[in-house]
Amino acid sequence: MDTAGTTDAEYHGTPAGTTGTSADAPATATRGRPAPALALDIGGTKFAAAVVESDGTITARTEEPLTGPGSAPMALRTVIARVLDRVPGGLPCGVGIGSAGPLDPIAGTVSPVNIPDWRDHPLRDEVAAMFPGRPVRLAGDGQCMALGEWWRAPDRDRVRSLLGVVVSTGVGGGLALDGRAHAGSSGNAGHIGHTVVDPAGEPCPCGATGCVETVASGPSMVRRARAAGWSGADARELAAAARAGDPRALAAFDGAGRALALALLNTVAVLDPDRVVIGGGVAAAGGVLMDPLYRWLDELAGLPFLRGLRPLPTALGRDAGLYGAAALIHRDRPAASLTAPDA
Repeated sequence: MDTAGTTDAEYHGTPAGTTGTSADAPATATRGRPAPALALDIGGTKFAAAVVESDGTITARTEEPLTGPGSAPMALRTVIARVLDRVPGGLPCGVGIGSAGPLDPIAGTVSPVNIPDWRDHPLRDEVAAMFPGRPVRLAGDGQCMALGEWWRAPDRDRVRSLLGVVVSTGVGGGLALDGRAHAGSSGNAGHIGHTVVDPAGEPCPCGATGCVETVASGPSMVRRARAAGWSGADARELAAAARAGDPRALAAFDGAGRALALALLNTVAVLDPDRVVIGGGVAAAGGVLMDPLYRWLDELAGLPFLRGLRPLPTALGRDAGLYGAAALIHRDRPAASLTAPDA
């Protein structure tokens, strides 16, 4: 098993997860270059947008934090407006959306656990109304992260299956199988953060008890450290405290590492992927998370093929989901839009 983390990929989901018709050919930019895609990454604390060329080059990127209840609509409009001036004519070839879930790819709605005022929110249709005639495709943010890692991997021809895990405001995940973002029957495959690792643990906002997310998300780690007497503000400060040797911070990261190890071992035992990649804002803390994760993987692994499992840090950093969202669009371009002659 290779555990590491451009351009052929597509979303393996329900056709109804796309808006637009077969006659809606992607736009071609001037001088023979295909128009870029607009990629959106809808997270629990911030929204991001990027303009991504068909070769994977990001030519513009922005993000906007969510400031509280009701701030999501403005954040969405803001990030789109900021990058549109890099799109010829303001019309991308299509829009790919990676959103925190759960989601319904048939209805095009999202209900992110960490955005309470978005329940069955018609995100796909809302975005489609801004770009008439252009395809808009919706997938889970973890699915897009996995697809992005596969799409931009220099050795992707050797990687038939990639499991991606995002540790941030929440804990998510996704699968890229044979170069496709695997959606599953409901569109929600990859929700590793809502697998149960402690049936006697804390209630989760999803309705279950003892989910990975109740232990390993940034807010959960901060909450646990504060309960032990730590007084910092957020996960970034918690990581700094752990690096400085604060036992309360170290204990929070150790608990997160154990929960993630259990979830990964269970998932890898079922799927046996070629590669496992871990990313997200909390994962960017580096060794304070990865060291206890590796230690728990070694302690808990049983079967020989699980021993030595080493998820690698994302190669794409915070932009993995944006690359994957763009890949939802770029894979389905008609050949004519890729070979249009220079003006």
